[in-house]
Amino acid sequence: MDSGLAMFSVIVLLMLVTVLAVGLGDRIRRPYPVLVSVFGLAVAFTPLPALQIPPELILPLFLPPLIYATAQRTSWRLLISRRRTIFWLAGVLVLMTVAASAATTYWAIGGVSVAAAIALGAAVAPPDPVATEAVAGPLGLPRRVITVLQTEGLCNDATAFVVYAVAISAVHTGHYSLPEAVLLFLWEVVAAVAIGLAAGWLGTWLQGHLDNVTARSALTLVFPFATYLLADVCHASGVLSVLVVSLYLGQTTADAGGVSDRLTSTAFWNTLEMLITGLAFGLIGLELREVWPGTERLPAYALHAAIICAVVIALRFAWMMTVGPFMRRFGTRGYQGYREEVARDWRDDFILAFCGFRGLATLALALALPATTPHRAELLFVAFTVILVTLIVPGLVMPWVVRVLGVRKDEEGETEAVQDLAYRASRAALRRLRQLDVEEDLPTEVVQRLRYTQRLLTSELCDELPDDVQEGYEQRRMYAQIKRRVEAEMLEASRAEVLLARSEHGVDPEAADKVLRRLDLRSAHLL
Repeated sequence: MDSGLAMFSVIVLLMLVTVLAVGLGDRIRRPYPVLVSVFGLAVAFTPLPALQIPPELILPLFLPPLIYATAQRTSWRLLISRRRTIFWLAGVLVLMTVAASAATTYWAIGGVSVAAAIALGAAVAPPDPVATEAVAGPLGLPRRVITVLQTEGLCNDATAFVVYAVAISAVHTGHYSLPEAVLLFLWEVVAAVAIGLAAGWLGTWLQGHLDNVTARSALTLVFPFATYLLADVCHASGVLSVLVVSLYLGQTTADAGGVSDRLTSTAFWNTLEMLITGLAFGLIGLELREVWPGTERLPAYALHAAIICAVVIALRFAWMMTVGPFMRRFGTRGYQGYREEVARDWRDDFILAFCGFRGLATLALALALPATTPHRAELLFVAFTVILVTLIVPGLVMPWVVRVLGVRKDEEGETEAVQDLAYRASRAALRRLRQLDVEEDLPTEVVQRLRYTQRLLTSELCDELPDDVQEGYEQRRMYAQIKRRVEAEMLEASRAEVLLARSEHGVDPEAADKVLRRLDLRSAHLL
């Protein structure tokens, strides 16, 4: 079989495994990315062709769409409010991990250069945003914990990548300069933000001039890739620039076009994110074949990898269990509301420490080590071991840990947040109704009916009912349910008839598809 076709077959197989892993993961309450990685490990030494992707292409291929999908679940305001988290976790902790793991590597692996040790430290230091979202997201953790992990994962790559770039430069030249490293970091951040904002403005302008909903959805896929590549050309942080453009493009409007875009984009991105995540984690498992040292060198490699893993994990636990109480005690001064945005107790701290998943970024940076790097094979094995130990093991036992600690979603707080937004939306709708009534002198009966309908909508959004509409509500709700059910059956009969007609002689398939889409949109309104 041709090598290109063989690699394509592996990609299709990983996509199929991803779909099956999603179903299996839902049944056994385990994250599907970990299951796909385990599958990759299991078939690493089978005759299955290797999925050989050049190291310099791994991050540009996988990170832009996955960061975009993750960024849609956060906002500018949330990141700004988490500035202390960014400083302590995405800045200080990453640098401390680089230093500790580099020193351990230099001590444990005889003959490795300082620059190579620092490069490895930069590779294993940052927890992966994709792994965090995919593994910790479905566990039902409190939002305060998830947002801390998201913020850390989205922002720590800028720090690690700068240290890695400086270390690789030192590997090639033998020269290292702290002032140059600081300037490089500032340039990476400032240029990345500028590129992201410019690309976001351009993307928003283009969306406003595209009438086709599908084209606007496709634009949200193209721009993260384009922004990452432009940042890479400018030697800026591609991860940070994609984060900025993603947040910019995610600010959709509330008009009818925005509604269509959200309905289309949500389905598009949910499917795309699942498949790309599966491919990325399957690639992690398959790379075992590339880094396997052989039986003769395995004991020494495994010992060194275990020592470095222990240092990386122990440092994160020590940091979280120490800084968490410190921030709760002293970090809330002068910052109203910050107390609700940090870990509440030692159980949250423990979960944050346990969720230090390494993933795609660590793999890509390790594989990108120059071929001339001394002890490169062992450094690759160490990085791969760190990924396995911090990703697969926690991913498989996390549901048990969460259950034992009793860390659960704050159902009451989340319900209150939904209700606050529902009431705010209702007040905006009623204000607009008053404005239209003044401007157009609407019929009194119409205004009263709209007010009543708005109150019922607000009640449905809040899952509660005002006292003055309780009477007869159950009967009206029963009638509404019957109406929706019967209308759904009628729409289904309409679709079946159109599908039947689509295959008949003389019927234009395009016309049939247009009618089907309108029927589908009508069905969506019944949900």
